[in-house]
Amino acid sequence: MTRIISGRAGGHRLRTPAGAGTRPTSDRVRESLFSRLDHLDALDGTRILDLYAGSGALGLEAGSRGATDVHLVESDRTAAAVARANAATIGAVLPATTVRVHVVPVERFLLPGPRAGESAGLVFLDPPYDLDEDRLAEVLALLVAWLDADALVVVERSSRAPEPRWPDGLVLLDERRHGETRLWFAEVPPP
Repeated sequence: MTRIISGRAGGHRLRTPAGAGTRPTSDRVRESLFSRLDHLDALDGTRILDLYAGSGALGLEAGSRGATDVHLVESDRTAAAVARANAATIGAVLPATTVRVHVVPVERFLLPGPRAGESAGLVFLDPPYDLDEDRLAEVLALLVAWLDADALVVVERSSRAPEPRWPDGLVLLDERRHGETRLWFAEVPPP
């Protein structure tokens, strides 16, 4: 069972896609991730992009903890339907948070670049483990145009995966390992 761990929607259960090729982030990893983000004061009032969103658990957890604008981007229609259902359920408890589900490949969502006011302060990338490193590097390069000056990017991969190739505009801040999962935290470098 996946659930919202803390915040205004803490304890609410989330549906997970069956057979959609997704692997939900475990509660233990999410708890550690959000503890780190709380410590960095990266959530309150922040605009979130949850790329490869699956059930939407990461973005919805961020909304529960104070993010005001959450975009869940998922290309798999089955997973996106689950994310939409979860957003409707959790959104009812989070009236100050806007949650949108975009059923589109991540590259197509990012490619036009942000319109005015669409930059993000926090981005989650939890791609399928079989997404190759070159495609991940391309997505990270497209993402740079979307980032606020003090944005954080969190990439979740298998613990056996190499460190992502960071494009100009992102530098490694921290790395955490949780069993078979590794989290990389990157930030926009100071000018």
